[in-house]
Amino acid sequence: MWRANVQDCIFCKIVRGEIPAKKVYEDDDVLAFHDIHPQAPVHFMLIPKRHIGSLADATPDDAAVLGKMLALAGPLAREQGSPDGFRTIVNTGRIGRQDVMHVHLHVLGGTVPFGRMLPQG
Repeated sequence: MWRANVQDCIFCKIVRGEIPAKKVYEDDDVLAFHDIHPQAPVHFMLIPKRHIGSLADATPDDAAVLGKMLALAGPLAREQGSPDGFRTIVNTGRIGRQDVMHVHLHVLGGTVPFGRMLPQG
């Protein structure tokens, strides 16, 4: 699998302030910002500030920051306009269609329910 180094990683550049982003939330460990190509009325991403290439690369040492990202998803989704639920997506690797090799949690929502995630069959 192709791996971006920290210097070239677009999300690391956002964390360092080298590329602007419309921030939703930030603390010492996590950054949340709006997706530049939103797929829903509410669409932002949560990322760890420390570079982790993909969920497949995560180790037990990453559990705290990954758990924090999940815990923040609900309150931030409600603040952004998704009061009755949301969808989370973590694309991982080539098969999962991960475009940026820095683990990121998509949070999508709004006021209208989504269709099924995958076709039945």
